[in-house]
Amino acid sequence: MKLSAKQAVDVLRAAGEPTRLRILALLEREELAVLELCRVLDQSQPRVSRHLKLLAEAGLVERFPDGAWVFYRLAAAGRQREVIGEVLARLNPDDPGLARDRRKLDDVQAERSAAAQAYFAENAAQWDQIRSLYVSDADVEAQVLKVAGPKRFRRLVDLGSGTGRMLTLLGPHTEQALGLDLSQQMLNIARRNTTEAGLTNVELRHGDIFDTRLPDASADLVVVHQVLHYLGDPAAAVKEAARVVAPEGKLVIVDFAPHKHEFLREQHQHRRLGFSDEEIGRWLAEAGLPQTEHCALPPTRADGLTVKIWAAQRAPTALRSAA
Repeated sequence: MKLSAKQAVDVLRAAGEPTRLRILALLEREELAVLELCRVLDQSQPRVSRHLKLLAEAGLVERFPDGAWVFYRLAAAGRQREVIGEVLARLNPDDPGLARDRRKLDDVQAERSAAAQAYFAENAAQWDQIRSLYVSDADVEAQVLKVAGPKRFRRLVDLGSGTGRMLTLLGPHTEQALGLDLSQQMLNIARRNTTEAGLTNVELRHGDIFDTRLPDASADLVVVHQVLHYLGDPAAAVKEAARVVAPEGKLVIVDFAPHKHEFLREQHQHRRLGFSDEEIGRWLAEAGLPQTEHCALPPTRADGLTVKIWAAQRAPTALRSAA
């Protein structure tokens, strides 16, 4: 479906302003909160919000509240998105203004990452205890085993492995397991835990969930357990995780349903306050895993959080070729 003349004018008018074009270039890199955009652009919140409103009305960006914060990202699909994609692809990366914005965004990301790593380092030893404040681990782990299925796996990849709980849970059911995490402290604890569990088939590696450097379709079970809510670009992490899933393999995501516990953002470095089924389902579909199942595990305490488990299976090679 092509744009009408009016739609084309609306798109070009919305994007054809220096600050709004800068915003689009920044959002191409990752979803951002309004205050983060204000900092990079060095403009007031009312002014940035007006620009974002115009971009949203033109269908170029999506606005989504997350607790007390509001995030924006480029529109996921549509002809407007395609037009803006063409414009952004033709921008000179050496443009001084755009390069300056990228450097400032790099600073924001670096500060965010440093704060998260400091938090993980400080709390690594008591990580399982902290997590148990919000949900029953036993219930979650029983459901993960059920969703993963009864068969023995050839290769398990646990992205953001933390203290190695998913590795010790699923390791006995797999021939070879790999855990990746950016925190050396977490990896050290995971190494101890998997050793104490008697697992000799586990490799632990310092790695980035956005760039795992793992071969395509190399694992028949990929797990992302309580990781997405820490990330600046969870959609990109889902895409990378899906890339590693082999034909007939599964991707299992465990995270929180949407909630309003702002203290988790302020005290525990959570960037997102949960995810909806629609959001996760769309990301999985865009990553080539459209068939998704999900279940909810309610909290065991009044102030707890609902845990969601999403599972998507890759089609067999023959079906993918036919499609």
